[in-house]
Amino acid sequence: MGRFDGRVAIVTGAARGIGFGIAQRFASEGASIAVLDLDGDAAADAAGRLELADGARAVGVACDVADASSAEAAVEQVVADLGAVHILVNNAGVTRDNLLFKMTEDDWDTVMGVHLKGAFNMTKAAQKHFVEQKYGKVLNLSSVSALGNRGQANYSAAKMGIQGFTRTLALELGPFGVNANAVAPGFIVTEMTDATARRLKMEPEELQRLNAESTPVRRVGQPEDIAAAAAFLCSDEASFITGQTLYVDGGRKVG
Repeated sequence: MGRFDGRVAIVTGAARGIGFGIAQRFASEGASIAVLDLDGDAAADAAGRLELADGARAVGVACDVADASSAEAAVEQVVADLGAVHILVNNAGVTRDNLLFKMTEDDWDTVMGVHLKGAFNMTKAAQKHFVEQKYGKVLNLSSVSALGNRGQANYSAAKMGIQGFTRTLALELGPFGVNANAVAPGFIVTEMTDATARRLKMEPEELQRLNAESTPVRRVGQPEDIAAAAAFLCSDEASFITGQTLYVDGGRKVG
């Protein structure tokens, strides 16, 4: 038996990268998966590539998490298609990096809208199902950038906001059988970090090497590293853990 047998998990931004890694890990442990992404075709394609346990299903759903009506419609579609929702992973994200004096209002609003407002919209839509069934798991994706990172005033603020949001969810929803936690990844090899490398005018492999050298465990992270932490925090084994942010960064936060 898998630890997520009979569970239904929504993972936002799951067409690629960390989100897809989390979706695949949950699927491998028995969950039915709703892959949410702004690109509906990419969501459907990703859902079709998941390796599912016997009896589990996967659907791809187009969703703009920054839009409350889209988020609510997506959750209701998942419940209609898969029968329930038990786990919500707020992973959808974008970057609009720049130094403060170059950062535009649109850069700020876009990042806040997807990361912070998106987590709010999705959680508000899902929590009514969680409260009614007296069971639910919310996992929010923060980042080591929450501690500050040059050129990421918007992203850092949003990711630290996620941590405060998570602690408040734990207080409000705990009496209804809902756990809320966050994972804060360090440098993870994804299309997003590859794009960052190119923006810095270097090859992705070079940026990975530099980050590995500055990480105590001397390697960069993979989506599977975050998925392993997510699987634990969303399992019943972690039922006495809530309101926490787990840094999964190879030790870079130390010191």
